[in-house]
Amino acid sequence: MLNNNSIHLYQKFKQGVRLPYDILNIHNIPDGAKQGNFIEIHCGGFGSEISPHPIEKEQFYALTDRGPNTTYDVNGDKGKIFLVPNYTPKIGLFKLQEDGSIQKLKEILLKNPYGKPITGLPNQHFGATKEIAYDQHGKVLEQGTDEYGLDAEGLVALNDGTFWVSDEYGPHIVHFNADGVEIDRINAYPKDSRRISGNLLPIEFANRRQNRGMEGLTITPDQKTLVGIMQSTMSNPDVSVTKSDLVRIVMINLENKEISQYLYKQEIKGNSNTAIVALNDHQFLVAERDDDFYKDNPNAFKRVYKIDVKEATNLECIQHSLQMQQDEQLGLLIEEKTLEQYVLNAGWQGLAQFNILPVTKTLVVDLIEKIGYVHDKVEGLWMIDEQHLAVINDDDYGFSETNGVLEQKYLDLDKNVIDANTLYIIDGLDLKP
Repeated sequence: MLNNNSIHLYQKFKQGVRLPYDILNIHNIPDGAKQGNFIEIHCGGFGSEISPHPIEKEQFYALTDRGPNTTYDVNGDKGKIFLVPNYTPKIGLFKLQEDGSIQKLKEILLKNPYGKPITGLPNQHFGATKEIAYDQHGKVLEQGTDEYGLDAEGLVALNDGTFWVSDEYGPHIVHFNADGVEIDRINAYPKDSRRISGNLLPIEFANRRQNRGMEGLTITPDQKTLVGIMQSTMSNPDVSVTKSDLVRIVMINLENKEISQYLYKQEIKGNSNTAIVALNDHQFLVAERDDDFYKDNPNAFKRVYKIDVKEATNLECIQHSLQMQQDEQLGLLIEEKTLEQYVLNAGWQGLAQFNILPVTKTLVVDLIEKIGYVHDKVEGLWMIDEQHLAVINDDDYGFSETNGVLEQKYLDLDKNVIDANTLYIIDGLDLKP
């Protein structure tokens, strides 16, 4: 039962409160969005995901991604500029303050198994995408790969003080101890010896779309089953299928290694699913969004749904037949087509003919209608209780890129308000399972 003090505190975050951040010492980058200005790079970045502290109800953890970076594809090599090449992804512990502010209590740097801080640089082997890393001046970095590098996006804070983090490249799901040192990982690469427990993602997950891998991660209340959701349609078998509305959800039982896999149907093709939160062992909250700002599109898509896998088809339990087979690299095939291919041609009705049904969905909140959500990216969800939901955005460190030109990331048409990681607490919701 909520007390009046808690309700009063949550009300102070209804309009959104910014997380604390510093300004990076990177100067003289012209602002392509506002002539005569230079870009201000925010060093907060705690907007990839949030997860409640297991004990302290007014504290939460927040996750950064791979650091300030932007597309640099002038050589056609899927390049990225890393403004801070040695940037270490990190977990921050924050507390809601009585005065309506947010205090950062500590940071936990993510480290490899040997205790060395990792970076956000591309993997060289397992999970590699052949992405080339450049410095601020467009020069290829001499040490431009990191076998332990992560673009961290999903976060689970466990009762034992450890963390699971998923990323959107490998995709990797990495287990870190309380000090941020890697102790295990799960991915779709059978030969990766870093998988201490032996848990393995379905191999087809290695066909993730670059930069749209496992964006959301949660764990069931019994702390036994990890649940991950991909950001968008996978490149399965290739990029020809990515303009689709089929998204995969995977469940991994950490005790018996049993895998379940389900399909989620997006409301709009090409949307992004950026967070998932477990209500019980079969119901979850899921964030679905487009890439638009409210200032540019008052009908932007930023919604949270309640989903249920109970009536959905577990792809791992489908029996082989003349028309359906399991392929080691591509997963379930229908008439020799991947599910991503098949739904593009035959639609969801075509899948239903084979008794393949997606998860059921009910709308919990439309953030545009409810609070006029001004940001482009909803990235994190924290279910505080059955009436209150916290959401946080990815601010991309306050800058973006359009057609190769760097720009300050503004929230208003007058270009005065720079985006920042902002926590909103929304009340009056029905979040009961």
